[in-house]
Amino acid sequence: MIRAVFFLFFVLACFISPLNAQDPPVGLTPAQRGEWLILNKPFITADFDQETFDNLWKTWPEPLKSRAKNATSEQRRQMAFSRYGLTERPHGSIGKPLQYVVTDRGEWVMNCHSCHSGKVAGKVIPGVPNSLFAMQTLLEETRAIKPQLGKQLSSKEIASFFFPLGSTVGTTNAVIFGVALGTFRDSEMNLVTNVKVPMLLHHDMDAPAWWHYKKKKQIYIDGFAEKNHRVLMSFALVRSNSSERYRSFEDDFRDISAYIESLDAPVYPYAIDRKLASRGKDVFDNHCLRCHGSYGEKESYPERTIPIDEIGTDPVRLRALPVVYREGLKKSWVGEYGKLNTITDPKGYVAPPLDGVWATAPYFHNGSVPTLWHVLHPEQRPAVWRRTEDGYDRERVGLEIESFDRVPRDVVTPADKRKYFDTRKFGKKNSGHTYPNELDEQEKRAVLEYLKTI
Repeated sequence: MIRAVFFLFFVLACFISPLNAQDPPVGLTPAQRGEWLILNKPFITADFDQETFDNLWKTWPEPLKSRAKNATSEQRRQMAFSRYGLTERPHGSIGKPLQYVVTDRGEWVMNCHSCHSGKVAGKVIPGVPNSLFAMQTLLEETRAIKPQLGKQLSSKEIASFFFPLGSTVGTTNAVIFGVALGTFRDSEMNLVTNVKVPMLLHHDMDAPAWWHYKKKKQIYIDGFAEKNHRVLMSFALVRSNSSERYRSFEDDFRDISAYIESLDAPVYPYAIDRKLASRGKDVFDNHCLRCHGSYGEKESYPERTIPIDEIGTDPVRLRALPVVYREGLKKSWVGEYGKLNTITDPKGYVAPPLDGVWATAPYFHNGSVPTLWHVLHPEQRPAVWRRTEDGYDRERVGLEIESFDRVPRDVVTPADKRKYFDTRKFGKKNSGHTYPNELDEQEKRAVLEYLKTI
């Protein structure tokens, strides 16, 4: 049944024409072109149009629906941005979200910022993980409104009937998107249909911060793929992109890679106890440096893989990529036919750099831990938590949250349930990384202060 659904999904996608865009302005640097391309060039098909977005409020539950009905169009737009985790663009283009290309015809096309750029404490930061993105909710509600408007469902909306896009706001099933798309391509990126779909281990991931990209030789949490612009192209493997069209994007993604490389970590915007932070640096260097690297004048990053039995964090992501998929990518055009260092059987997770760590909550690869204080206090991590939209917890350094023993019984709609992170669900464990237990409370407090300075 699942294989039949995937086949139907990809066949339907063949009949959706790719979109076109104008060329970027002349005189830009590669990084500037990369930024422009993400914001303005549609690499995949549109999800919906402006009319659809403007009418989404009609699908909302009460009393939100009534508030939207009585609001101005601008107020409704802001309500929609809030509901779906969209943000304004930092530089102009009023009305266009950072997370979507909006064409001259009013078509909305998801771009890389959808998962990789959001806001922290109400401020938009390009490259920060979008911990507010509600992809599943957005697709469900566009799927609901389109028939009322007489519009055709997109391939993604059809797939979302059967293919989970994200069970918690701020996390997505993006890893398995890549597996599903890559399954229907041969080594030259030609479309194929007579393939066996591997078992798909659906799970949610928290996006990494883009400013860490420049420090890495291998990317993804298990470090399986050598950093390369072609690897970044995986999500353009939609059915509407032929092999020729897909490969024509290569120069664009060289520029996009340059843009990602150009991003720097944001500076902590609040007061720091520098004396306490200095003590914290000594503790950090003695206990954390060997995995996460050093910071300051003499920076280093070891890019160390920690065996899964040692790190003890949720193992689902490590098991989720089938070996056949990893091997296929290694031998393909994306893997430069084996020239890139593609690790087909990784043994653990790579300890990430910590530049700008204050802004990258929630923590761990699955986004299960809401603050750095909870990272440092493993036994006190909440089983279920819900964040506020723009609040920031300066004391615990991370998301402002409410904690629960379980999702409240009066939370019944799927959209509302996705606002609660339930660590008891598959792939969402908050266990592991118990190294802080070696520290006393004063040392933990000092390390927490030091982490604000990185």
